[in-house]
Amino acid sequence: MRLEQIEIYSDATNAAVMRHPGRHFPGVLVQGDTISHLASWLSRAVAEIETCNLSDEAQEGLLYVHQSLTGLAEHYSAVVRQHGIRPPSQGA
Repeated sequence: MRLEQIEIYSDATNAAVMRHPGRHFPGVLVQGDTISHLASWLSRAVAEIETCNLSDEAQEGLLYVHQSLTGLAEHYSAVVRQHGIRPPSQGA
């Protein structure tokens, strides 16, 4: 872990906008429990994807978002565990 100054444009709950040093565009800080919930809900939707009449493009998009968000949730969990923080459980 390291401490650095960042530019904070908004510190609204679950919508903090900040720019990390070295980045051109600001990003949005999404809290770990929110990531966990989103990944969990999306996993449920993806599990039912074949029962829906979605176009191939819609299915591909949904799967891409699922993989991206799940990867982010897994990365978050691994990082906070390395620092002795218990991550939120998915679906909690």
